Amino acid sequence: MRMKEMVRRTGVHERMLRYYEEQGLLTPERLPSGYREYAEADVETVRRIRSLLTAGLSTSVIAQVLPCVREDEGRLAPTCPELVGRLRGERERMSREIEALRTSRSLLDTVLDAAPADMSR
Repeated sequence: MRMKEMVRRTGVHERMLRYYEEQGLLTPERLPSGYREYAEADVETVRRIRSLLTAGLSTSVIAQVLPCVREDEGRLAPTCPELVGRLRGERERMSREIEALRTSRSLLDTVLDAAPADMSR
């Protein structure tokens, strides 16, 4: 399928599809005319990329993850043993960031709670 159809099917802008290609996340076939030709499987790959980005992974990590996951009963399952350790590290990084955000929010709440009522607008 061509770029416009891929955009329609995935809801991802052309610029992002090109970026995913630059990052090695997608490898559409190139026609002699230079047009990209996406395979049906690329639609699911883009969905996986979007899900992994939403989960907080960088495109460099996603490039390592994509070849090492498969669909298993509607869930992504790892196929490369070294991937599990890498993903555990990413989860720990996210947990640290979440805790830092909670601390920042708590500090902000303390400041806001101390504000006079007439300033709460």
